[in-house]
Amino acid sequence: MIPIIRPDLSYDEVTENLRAVIESGQLTCGRMVAEFESLVARTVGVKHAVATTSATTALHLALAAKGIGAGDEVLVSDFSFPASANAIIQTGAVPVFVDCRPGGFDLDVDDAVGKVTARTKAIMPVHPFGMPADVKAIAAMADRHGLFVVEDAACAIGAERDEIRCGGGPGVGCFSFHPRKLITTGEGGMVTTNDDALAARLRLLRSHGGQAGPKVGLEFVENGYNYRLSEIQAVLGIAQMKRLDAILADRRRTAALYRQGLAGWADVALPQFDVVGSGTFQSFVVMLGDNIDRDRVVGDMRQAGVETTLGTYAQHAHPAFIRFGYAAGALPHSWRAQRQSLTLPLLPRMDGETVSKVIDALRRVLEVSV
Repeated sequence: MIPIIRPDLSYDEVTENLRAVIESGQLTCGRMVAEFESLVARTVGVKHAVATTSATTALHLALAAKGIGAGDEVLVSDFSFPASANAIIQTGAVPVFVDCRPGGFDLDVDDAVGKVTARTKAIMPVHPFGMPADVKAIAAMADRHGLFVVEDAACAIGAERDEIRCGGGPGVGCFSFHPRKLITTGEGGMVTTNDDALAARLRLLRSHGGQAGPKVGLEFVENGYNYRLSEIQAVLGIAQMKRLDAILADRRRTAALYRQGLAGWADVALPQFDVVGSGTFQSFVVMLGDNIDRDRVVGDMRQAGVETTLGTYAQHAHPAFIRFGYAAGALPHSWRAQRQSLTLPLLPRMDGETVSKVIDALRRVLEVSV
């Protein structure tokens, strides 16, 4: 079976640092987390990076640090994993789903503008599958309406558009280090920002709202959270961050092979990205024609020895979000993307022969499905 993804990890590259952490006895809040944060901040091009337990807690922490809560609304990309909306709901705020751009998977700025109200406090654009959304246009729109920008850059470490690294725009960026991401720590996340005061508050809330006390112990000045990343997780992240450029080049090479092999297919659309070369290709996702049963394709591909799945979800159409007043299909481009998107395998150092096997299997399956 050709799997969808495989983490790009090597035991040999982490052995020395793992031993150092274990022998030190300090498994959290140590120099490895600090080094990991520094590497991410430097890559994104910002002053501060604050490590967390996941991208979900990074999103929640960012919103909480900005004081967003009950009575507020947050515009959010609808075509995304539900962690995006869940983080908003966990603050007590209301997610307002924004459709994706026709022909692409990223947030439609025009649709977002039409959904701003007096209660709107923030906008959370997603960089889908590591392909950069139009942060420049989003930032301009946010500035006009006084909105805080929270980039859900879960898949986009190292991606860039308009000379702005994902996570390096105004406001904050939030990254994931889940096993399906380019850089993985098992679970883990990061908030990036250039705002000194906000970074200090993020660090405070990340660790129970405690700061050094006047004499002994801590003084708890906020009702915070336990969102700290461990030293062992940071060791994994450091090793991969040091070769991020090579990881990105490898994924872009494989994506180029797919794009070449699938170009011109009648029933397979390659999403329109303005800046294909600067994306991360955390996943390689195509759109099947409306005459194709995508779920059947997934099953038939598995029978052919190739793992595939949907791209991601139209959040508005799921039972957990019905109470916010959406009917399935209310956001038509996102709804179609959930039903017709297909993720193909993209593995570390995937050779041309393996890519050809995937493409040939898809051709055979589609010949039967059409």
